[in-house]
Amino acid sequence: MISLRQILALLCLCAGLVTGQVASAQSADVPALQGNEDRNFQFTPSGLSVYKLAAGDVISIRVLGEDDLNREKIRLTDAGSISYPALGEIRVMNMTIGDLEKIITDGLRGRFLVNPKVSVQIDEYRPFYINGMVDKPGGYPFQPGLTVRKAASLAGGFKERASVNKVFIIRESDPAQRSQNASLNSPVYPGDIVTVEESFF
Repeated sequence: MISLRQILALLCLCAGLVTGQVASAQSADVPALQGNEDRNFQFTPSGLSVYKLAAGDVISIRVLGEDDLNREKIRLTDAGSISYPALGEIRVMNMTIGDLEKIITDGLRGRFLVNPKVSVQIDEYRPFYINGMVDKPGGYPFQPGLTVRKAASLAGGFKERASVNKVFIIRESDPAQRSQNASLNSPVYPGDIVTVEESFF
C-alpha cells in the first residue's frame, strides 16, 4: 500500500517534469542570451583583454624610446588591416592586443631594434547599432560596460510605445546571426545589433 508521503513525492516529481517541459517549449521559440559573456570580449583574471580587433576599431601603437615608430589613432580598414612603418601592411582582424604587440615586436627585433618594447591600446571601439523604438536609432561608439539600458540612453531613450520585454540582440560574433532575446541588463558588445520592438498594448 502506498503511503501519503510516497504520494506527495510522486506529485512533486510530476510537477517538476511538467514545469521543465513548459520552460523548454518556451525557450525553443527564440533563443535567449546565455550568461553575460562574449567570447570576443572578455577579461582574464589578470585584467588583460582578449577582445578581438576588427574593422572600425581605432588603435595607437607606441615603441618605447622610438618616436618615429609611434602611430596614434589608426583606424582598421574594412579588411581589418593597418599600415605600419618598416613592416608594411599587417592584417590584424581577430587578433588580440597581445597578438599585435608580439607581431610588431618580433618584426622590429633584430633588423631594426635590439629589444623593442611595444604597447598597443584601443582608443575607440567599433560601433554597436540600435534600432526600433528608440528616439535616435543608429550606430554609436561602444563603451566598456555597455548594457541594453545604457545603449538605449545613448540613443535618446525608449519611445513611449517601446516594449522593454521585446528586445533582441544579434551578436557580431555569432556566425549564424541569430536574433536572441535580451533584457535591459544584457551586455552589448562592439558590432552588435540591438532591436527594440513596439508594444501594442
